[in-house]
Amino acid sequence: MLRYLTAGESHGKALLAIIEGLPAGIKLDGSEINILLERRQGGYGRGGRMSIEKDEVEFISGLRSSYTLGSPLGLLIKNRDWENWQTAMDPLDPVIDMSKRVARPRPGHADLPGGIKYGHKDMRNILERASARETAARVAVGAVAKELLKALGIRVQGHVFRIGGIEADSPPKIYDEKIYDNPFYCSDPRVRDQMKLVVDTVKSSNDSIGGTIRVVAEGVPPGLGSHVHWDRRLDGRLAQAVMSIPGIKAVEFGMGLRSSIEPGSHIHDGISYSKEKGYYRERNNAGGLEGGITNGEPLVIRAAMKAIPTMIMPLQSVDIDTKEKMYAIVERSDICAVPAASIVGEAMVCWVLAEAVMEKFGGDRLEEIVENYHNYLQHVKEF
Repeated sequence: MLRYLTAGESHGKALLAIIEGLPAGIKLDGSEINILLERRQGGYGRGGRMSIEKDEVEFISGLRSSYTLGSPLGLLIKNRDWENWQTAMDPLDPVIDMSKRVARPRPGHADLPGGIKYGHKDMRNILERASARETAARVAVGAVAKELLKALGIRVQGHVFRIGGIEADSPPKIYDEKIYDNPFYCSDPRVRDQMKLVVDTVKSSNDSIGGTIRVVAEGVPPGLGSHVHWDRRLDGRLAQAVMSIPGIKAVEFGMGLRSSIEPGSHIHDGISYSKEKGYYRERNNAGGLEGGITNGEPLVIRAAMKAIPTMIMPLQSVDIDTKEKMYAIVERSDICAVPAASIVGEAMVCWVLAEAVMEKFGGDRLEEIVENYHNYLQHVKEF
């Protein structure tokens, strides 16, 4: 079974990740992971924290001569801002620096519900872990999964589909590295200036703005996932993974919400067959999934990210000591983190697809998995 865990606080010493169940023989040198970590830190509208950190992965275990061993892979990403928070976040010092205490919870965050749940009167104990800083570890994990998928010819890419009300056209290519040449990670040059104007406008008002990301996977074979139980349906697993990204409020596949208002004849993808292609669809309104199982078409997922609730202009809150109405605390934050979310979304989709690949074609060595995969593709061709 392929699984991972992360640990670490936003202003702690570091972020940690352990991946269990990786096959032996995957080549990792850190460069591809660091590229994705840099992209997560980039994008137009990011805040001051990104000028402090420069995320780079360090391998702790499970790797030798750049190849996975089959044992747990340990990953470390150090927090450069730790030097400014050592007094406040020391794991062992019994005297807590109360100057960093959070008693005025921020609306839209885990501060208050988390404080109530765990009994913390200092809600920094909640926000440090609930912070989107944790997604750096997820990007590293997803980057490892991406290398496994590459060996099978599966490519995954996230990009920005919408900022505020400004929507991009679908990209002309399913996979295109050139989208990272612009700070919106958007393939449509027609709307980039409009997106910039939206972000600059909300920034001038001390506000924030959200948007929509799109993640596409090509080369995905039919047969990943299953219809037999609710928790094995791949669309459900993908939706949960993407929804777990901080700020994501909705996930849709293919036509998504539009499929609830169009008649069935406009929605469902007719099935065709040719000797060259095998079974295929003339269109892909289903987004590559039917009945919780991939159908061989590109996987298409969109996810809506809310405007970040930490703003320069704080929202109304309550002091938990006095119960008096006050403004929430102000933490360093972004104006818009949608481009960064596209990288995290890509990582989460990579991870779930890698899980499904290991379930379907699993083995202890990468060569064994590749062999199983090609044998299965022959079955698909002959079906």
